[in-house]
Amino acid sequence: MLIDSHCHLNYPGLVEDQQGALARARQAGVSGMLAISTRESEWEEVVAIAAREADVWASVGIHPHEADQHPDVDTAKLIAATADPKVVGIGETGLDFFYDKSDRDRQRASFRAHIAAARETGLPLIVHTREAEEDTASILREEMRKGPFTGVIHCFTASRSFADQALELGLHISLSGIVTFKNARDLQETAKAVPDDRLLVETDAPFLAPVPVRGKSCEPAYVAHTARFVAELRGVRVDDLARTTSANFFDLFTKARRG
Repeated sequence: MLIDSHCHLNYPGLVEDQQGALARARQAGVSGMLAISTRESEWEEVVAIAAREADVWASVGIHPHEADQHPDVDTAKLIAATADPKVVGIGETGLDFFYDKSDRDRQRASFRAHIAAARETGLPLIVHTREAEEDTASILREEMRKGPFTGVIHCFTASRSFADQALELGLHISLSGIVTFKNARDLQETAKAVPDDRLLVETDAPFLAPVPVRGKSCEPAYVAHTARFVAELRGVRVDDLARTTSANFFDLFTKARRG
């Protein structure tokens, strides 16, 4: 059974047929989904989905694109929002210097607030990074020296060097449908090298549908295509990869396991 470790069930492209998407995911062998929030106004939505669906969990966080709009979302507010039993992670958070939709210093401050919340709650950090490898790695190293925390680099598309740094810090790496794209040769080489016990798979639905459904609105069922591709890439049976990545999810998101 597979876990989709990162999806946006409340976004256009999924929310219109949310129950259908959930049913198709279950039929495809997806036994769990983590519904990710990107702004404070979504927290109640994703928690409500998780409360209703036994195989869905939720995160609370502010995407770097939204950092400017959420100056009041500090560590204390994030921690308070994790009281719900179905909230199992902090994020997504991080740095995005590709679109620069929020001031970079504001992104950095928000990222550090999320890390502090992850450290204090013991919940894993869900990290988004784009065109910001050096700053992301630097902040993660600095914050790890203040006290340990766990986490995952979601939708990994960065360099092998950044992967090695993240792994050295004890973080997990999650692969999305991007790894199946023909032009993703460097990422595919990195995907082969991630240790078995640090690997997760995700859709980031409704975005980034994998081959052979590229171009469609993505949904959690499609994590099966990504898992099949990654298993072939790594020379293992897809059932074994599914078991490994699912076990890794529950080892990282321990609150989900307890639930």
